[in-house]
Amino acid sequence: MAVTIKQISEICGVSRGTVDRVLNNRGKVKPETEELVRRVAEQLGYVPNLAAKTLAAKKKSLSIGIITVSEGNAFFDEVFRGIKQAESEISPYGARLVKRTMKGYDTRIQLDLMREIKDEIDILILNPISDPLVAKEIDNFADCGIPVITMNNDIENSKRLCYVGSDYIKGGETACGMLGIITGGKANIAVLTGSIKVLGHAQRILGFKNVMHKKYPNFNVVTIEETNDDEIQAYDAARRILETNKEINAIFVVAGGVYGVCRAVMSLGLEEKISIVCFDAVPTTVEMMEKGIIKATICQQPYTQGYKSVKIAFDFLVSGKAPEKERYIVKNEIKIQENL
Repeated sequence: MAVTIKQISEICGVSRGTVDRVLNNRGKVKPETEELVRRVAEQLGYVPNLAAKTLAAKKKSLSIGIITVSEGNAFFDEVFRGIKQAESEISPYGARLVKRTMKGYDTRIQLDLMREIKDEIDILILNPISDPLVAKEIDNFADCGIPVITMNNDIENSKRLCYVGSDYIKGGETACGMLGIITGGKANIAVLTGSIKVLGHAQRILGFKNVMHKKYPNFNVVTIEETNDDEIQAYDAARRILETNKEINAIFVVAGGVYGVCRAVMSLGLEEKISIVCFDAVPTTVEMMEKGIIKATICQQPYTQGYKSVKIAFDFLVSGKAPEKERYIVKNEIKIQENL
């Protein structure tokens, strides 16, 4: 017998309307409630009744494009798991995904990928590079009737339909607060970021500095360098910085390359001196937390980012109605060794 919304609502202890809003991406629901409802629905094997949507879908093309800057970045493993789950739910109704991935932050490559799949898709989920040329291409897509949903990273001054991802400024503020607790409010800090071409990375640094200037007068940012989310580049940069700047006792890793940074610290025997705060809980990060190399990490629900982006795209194609929110923000979750 098919699982119903009523059964899910009874198990979760919430109203049927709340369950409906979560499963159909309609309206605002507390993040912890949304997470509970989705988990229970998945465990019970709930399959949405999309009979009405199916009738509409038959009249439309349902091709959803996805472009991510993900190659070599383990964070996206969970994003793709969420995408795959959403794909399994919408594929019986005629929807298909057209996926492309890239490594690094070369604007030309992203533009080429966008143009390559443009004629195949009806809507695009884009993990955008923050470049005016990408924003302009998003506008071109919109003007041609192909809406764009930005996922994991947003972009300014574009006609994108909506954004699904974390609040990067809040993430940076949280990272600074955690480092303040860990270091007692006194630290010389190296900041290793992915790329200045990623709005979210810049916003994390902004959030970090906001809190630093307000609360931590004894924090000093010694250097900020890019690693392009690459482990080898991160290792080389971190080792060089630590060898050159002996006063550094803390590292804020803004994006990818965390494992490379940790290996550099270990190679110099600085495990006891350097406090590291970073983002996400990929397997290598968990390994380094268990070793005590990383003091804290801030997770941003990658599974939900992938899953929700696809479901919003599908609902838009079927209903033609714009999403109810311009920004779908996932919650930040602090992880330390004791609550991994």
